[in-house]
Amino acid sequence: MNLDPTDPEGSIARAAKASSNWGRWGADDVLGTLNHLDEAKRREGAALVRRGVSFSLSQRFDMNGPQKGWRRRTNPVHTMLDTGTDAALGNQGFPHGIGGADDVISMPLQCSTQWDGLGHIFDHGKAWNGRPAERVVTSDGDLVTGIEHMASHVAGRGVLLDVGRTIGADGVSGADGTAGTTATAGTTAAAGELPDGFAVTEAHLTATAEAQGVAIGRGDIVLVRTGQLARVRRDGWGDYAGGPAPGLSFTTAGWLHGSEIAAIATDTWGFEVRPNEFEHAFQPLHQVAIPHIGLLIGEMWDLDALARDCAADGVYEFWLTAAPLPITGAVGSPVNPIAVK
Repeated sequence: MNLDPTDPEGSIARAAKASSNWGRWGADDVLGTLNHLDEAKRREGAALVRRGVSFSLSQRFDMNGPQKGWRRRTNPVHTMLDTGTDAALGNQGFPHGIGGADDVISMPLQCSTQWDGLGHIFDHGKAWNGRPAERVVTSDGDLVTGIEHMASHVAGRGVLLDVGRTIGADGVSGADGTAGTTATAGTTAAAGELPDGFAVTEAHLTATAEAQGVAIGRGDIVLVRTGQLARVRRDGWGDYAGGPAPGLSFTTAGWLHGSEIAAIATDTWGFEVRPNEFEHAFQPLHQVAIPHIGLLIGEMWDLDALARDCAADGVYEFWLTAAPLPITGAVGSPVNPIAVK
């Protein structure tokens, strides 16, 4: 895809038309690309378990998270309702010495490791499958494609594409020898980390898969590690939530559609490269991938421990289960993905 940075509207329209899955699985579809993840693919994924070692791919949900208040997103607020002190003082009123603790958490569903549901993004008032956005998501929630519909589906073959390690900190040392964009000024990227502002192209994804000796196929859940999360853990959150970041180039829309993957997730806040590649644009790849391709997108996943293990044993495929919470009518969900090798 040729990218004209001065024409976001035209580029989005062309990419949406070329990669649309509207009607592919019927007018009533609520799963989008998860339709690619069938029973055979789950059996294939389950057969990848050899050592039994498991990895949580979630950040911790606490007040030390990345959020800074953009769009009223806050870090989780954890409050105890009953404590050991209450039990020890006999304030709970239970018989024969039994006591307990209870707690509550308040948080935006997109505040940390999460899935973007199909009702999260619209294009010119259209939601997934061409439905009118105002009839899909109302003040009562997502009435059609709520995240609860996906709760039993997100389990299968996971594939890690460690672009950070393969392409290199300078953004030039990959097999294709090119960088996606110029890195954001002031970025300091260590080995295994892409600089902020680096656009990951289809060529980078392909080069990474080839270097790792792994293939991407229909129904796979693809995880793209840029290394940005490792950097902010070292240097501080900074503008991780909403600021500059490495990420997928808008030009990968065709690959996301044509590869027939079931879902994709990254270790960054916004999945796609930031700043975005167009003038006066905001998350243009989301605008194509969610409402037109019907793609399930994950953000802020912690891929570092898994990546170290994959680099050590040379195996970049695994069983992955990453079910969203079945929150009725939600357009996103926190998740604790588990990869098992």
